[in-house]
Amino acid sequence: MTVTADLPARPLPSSLPAQGVAAAHPDNGNDASVPLAQLLKAAGDELRLAILRVLGQSSFGVQELCDVFALRQPSMSHHLKVLALAELVDKRREGNSIFYRRCLPTSALHGELLDQIDASDLAPAQQQRLAQVLAGRAAQSRAHFARYADDAATEELIADYQQYADIATELLLRAKPEGDLAVEIGPGEGEFLLELGRRFTRVVGYDNAAPIQALARQRIDAAKLQNIELILGEWPAVAPDEAQADAMVLNMVLHHLPSPADSLRAAAWRLKPGGVLLVTELCRHDQHWAHESCGDLWLGFEEQELLAWAARAGLTQLEAQFVAQRNGFQVQVRTFVRGE
Repeated sequence: MTVTADLPARPLPSSLPAQGVAAAHPDNGNDASVPLAQLLKAAGDELRLAILRVLGQSSFGVQELCDVFALRQPSMSHHLKVLALAELVDKRREGNSIFYRRCLPTSALHGELLDQIDASDLAPAQQQRLAQVLAGRAAQSRAHFARYADDAATEELIADYQQYADIATELLLRAKPEGDLAVEIGPGEGEFLLELGRRFTRVVGYDNAAPIQALARQRIDAAKLQNIELILGEWPAVAPDEAQADAMVLNMVLHHLPSPADSLRAAAWRLKPGGVLLVTELCRHDQHWAHESCGDLWLGFEEQELLAWAARAGLTQLEAQFVAQRNGFQVQVRTFVRGE
């Protein structure tokens, strides 16, 4: 599944207000003021704020950021260095590439900075170029799933559905045993859609890979469930944007998506107040072969990443369990509730 950002936003602020915060003079010997001075310096540049807005959606390589902001690599590297010195970004290796991501907040001021940035919008030209970069990632993901029907055994090297299905079902039902509407994003061959179809009045599954959707349709028809609808297209672009779901499900799909943070937020915003989001996802790992063999864009996610994204989407975690998978992988299963 591919997710494109469709979230309301405001223009980027040119700087972050720092009411009640006084930075010491650099010559006064107070080393504790240095991180604050660096944060304020980093936040005082509109381009760097825009870079942080983009990195709030996903991790990006230097060249991808150059493409989004129409900058040469030396200039982009300079801005990233300033952000890194302020402990606003860090980097990690994904396969043969280095990707930059936003750091989690380390202070109230840091958190306020990110909140303002996430409520802001990019310039139209930047947004257009970002969409082109994400479209390239999406094409890579679609190409993999177009071949998926002949390559299911490779996927199971990472995560066998049967090994996490019972826990995912149990956690969801403890939080939301029934309801009017359940939505699954990227349902694959439809196994979990059947679980939802037996408990919710209406179920919708969104996928952008026709071969996979055909397999899901066969499974649903065999189960003779009439309340499950399959929709082909890019989610959430093809989905209503109002909050109407009692339950949203993201089972082993975030690591295939171009913009996982925005994907989770878009799912959260489509929940009714009190609605539940189920996320089953790989923990962070370093098995780089998964990029090419399984179409994974990301090597799993750290716990604090998911919790931070969820919090910024207005979600509160209910439960979390971990499942050991074959070949050294670990799966995290989490439920979140949207505030009333």
